[in-house]
Amino acid sequence: MSIDVPDQPQFGDPLPATPSPEVLAFFARRRSASALTLRAPGPAADEITTLLRLAARVPDHGKLAPWRFIVLEGAAKDAVAGRLQAIAAARPDAAKAEAALGKFKAPPVAVAVVSSPKPGEIPEWEQLMSAGAVCLTLLNTATAMGYGANWITDWYAYDDAARPVFGLADGERIAGFIYVGSSAEPPMERVRPEVEKLTMRPG
Repeated sequence: MSIDVPDQPQFGDPLPATPSPEVLAFFARRRSASALTLRAPGPAADEITTLLRLAARVPDHGKLAPWRFIVLEGAAKDAVAGRLQAIAAARPDAAKAEAALGKFKAPPVAVAVVSSPKPGEIPEWEQLMSAGAVCLTLLNTATAMGYGANWITDWYAYDDAARPVFGLADGERIAGFIYVGSSAEPPMERVRPEVEKLTMRPG
């Protein structure tokens, strides 16, 4: 898909807030696609680069970039799936764990967002939330490009045996896998929370 995306602004460029009804309309109907329905074609190399560039624009207190990306596609993704399959087979819940890998295998592209907090004055909690913001921005930008996308963390995000598969260092965790591809079927609207019940207005 060919979608024009503005170039990266230069440091110090003014970036005034301007109304964007198109963006509001997008969020009013945004819906994650089922990972199992995602098929080729997925985003091309230049589109993936754009997705990552936009995701890196999230709020980041201290400008630490406390996250990194692992892009998985093609043979490399298949190899990772094979290693995860072997780990799944050794788990007590082997059948369930192997079935869950279907979500990893089906989409043509997976981007693992690795939370990588940095020591210092910035609270770790804020750095973890920044990684979550990266996941959500990847999800939304992929959807805005016209692809189906889903943000998932499953057993392989938490299993200690899977950590070497993704090359995680001490202190790093998988914040999420963002799966991207072409939806074989449109996602249906789901039940949404009643926002007023979740809102407090003191005073």
